[in-house]
Amino acid sequence: MTSDVVRDLLRESRTVAVVGCSPKPERPSFGVARYLQRAGYRIVPVNPGHDTILGERSYRTLADAAREQAIDIVDVFRRTEFAGAVVDEAIAIHPKLIWLQLGVTDDAARARAEGAGIPIVMDRCLAIDHRQLVGD
Repeated sequence: MTSDVVRDLLRESRTVAVVGCSPKPERPSFGVARYLQRAGYRIVPVNPGHDTILGERSYRTLADAAREQAIDIVDVFRRTEFAGAVVDEAIAIHPKLIWLQLGVTDDAARARAEGAGIPIVMDRCLAIDHRQLVGD
C-alpha cells in the first residue's frame, strides 16, 4: 500500500478503535490513542478490563463497539499470536483500514483482510505514520 493511499485513508477517517488500549500513560497504546485524540479522531478503546479510557467508554469487544458507532480504523495493540483473531473480528465489521502496531505481523491475517477488501498495515505505528503523512 502506498503512502498516498494511507494518507487518504487517514484523512477521510474519523473514528479509531484501539484494541488493547491501556489506561496507563506509560503504555504505547495510551500514547498513540492520546495522540490520535488530540489530532481530532474519536477514540474507541477496546479493553474488557476498563470502563473508560481517555474519557471514552471502553468496550469489551470490537463487535460491541461497532454496534454503537461506525469504526473507520481498527488499531491493534495485541501480541502477534493474538492479532489474527482481532483481524478476524475487524473483518466482520469492515473498517476502512486495519492497523497492526510495531512488532505485530501476521501474514495469514493480512491475506484474510485483503481477501475481504480491507487494506491492512503491519509492523508500523499509526501515530508515527500520521505525523509524517498528515501532520499534527
